[in-house]
Amino acid sequence: MPATTAETLNLVTRNVTVAPLVLLSAVDHYNRTIVKGSKRRVVGVLLGNNDGKDVRVSNSFAVPFEEDDKDPSVWFLDHNYVEGMADMFKKINAKEKLIGWYHSGPKLRASDLEINELFKRYTPNPLLVIIDVHPREAGVPTDAYFAIEEIKDDGTTTSRTFVHTPSVIEAEEAEEIGVEHLLRDIRDVAAGTLSTRITKQIESLQGLHLRLREIGAYLQKVLDGDLPVNHAILGNLQDVFNLLPNLSAPKEGGSGKTGGGELATAMGVKTNDQLMAIYLSSLIRAINAFHDLIENKVQNKQHHEDKDKDKERDGSEEKEKNGEKKDKEGEKEAEKKK
Repeated sequence: MPATTAETLNLVTRNVTVAPLVLLSAVDHYNRTIVKGSKRRVVGVLLGNNDGKDVRVSNSFAVPFEEDDKDPSVWFLDHNYVEGMADMFKKINAKEKLIGWYHSGPKLRASDLEINELFKRYTPNPLLVIIDVHPREAGVPTDAYFAIEEIKDDGTTTSRTFVHTPSVIEAEEAEEIGVEHLLRDIRDVAAGTLSTRITKQIESLQGLHLRLREIGAYLQKVLDGDLPVNHAILGNLQDVFNLLPNLSAPKEGGSGKTGGGELATAMGVKTNDQLMAIYLSSLIRAINAFHDLIENKVQNKQHHEDKDKDKERDGSEEKEKNGEKKDKEGEKEAEKKK
């Protein structure tokens, strides 16, 4: 059956959350299987829950997969292995069900629709997650897709295609503890809180810039006629633009000119105040840490000096005892001679 606009909107608006364990498993699968420098990809199965509104990907496992580099229509996926592993995972945790599959991409390929049809044996609407194992830019390294039947405006035969749905990385409490433990070896301990926050803000801005470039490229293709107009996407873009602050509000007096200087100045002042508070707090924290370090060194020095004094005192006492022994021995020898 062709997918209606309402069904497409239902797929696009689903909340897809991916656990960090899935990312670690996919990267480990890629590093163990693929030779460095090869353009091959790895394929695996996604486990979790899909209630029609929220999709939670909580676990995964690798699958034997081969494909021809020259002919993308020639590929092999061991579905018997998929069925056996799915049955074993069901015995361990019955709540986790087979909800889709993943591959290392980094983009969609011609054979993805055929592979997606194979996974319809196990779930009605399988989820495809492309995991970028070598992210070159900041942002979420996952892209989630659902397959739909696209209805064409000219009334011709419908065609299968993928529709993109937003995805986020979300961890439970136990996973957060594990991820924090793994990041201890990666994180720079010498970096302060201020530098860490600035680095995270820069990465976030880089990810936002990447998404804005993708939106601009898409709109340019729609304007040039290379892509059809999608009213659902344009509606979401309009909602995004409506949430932006109006920095060019008209001035009072009805002059018709736009300024927005006061609003921009107010936002700049507020931002500067927040950054100043962060800077001062980091500076005070660094001074306190430096003071504790100096105090610790002073205490250690005093402790060593006390130890040296005790050693000297013990040494003098031993000398006195030795002197007394020698005097007693000298007196005894003198008495013997008499």
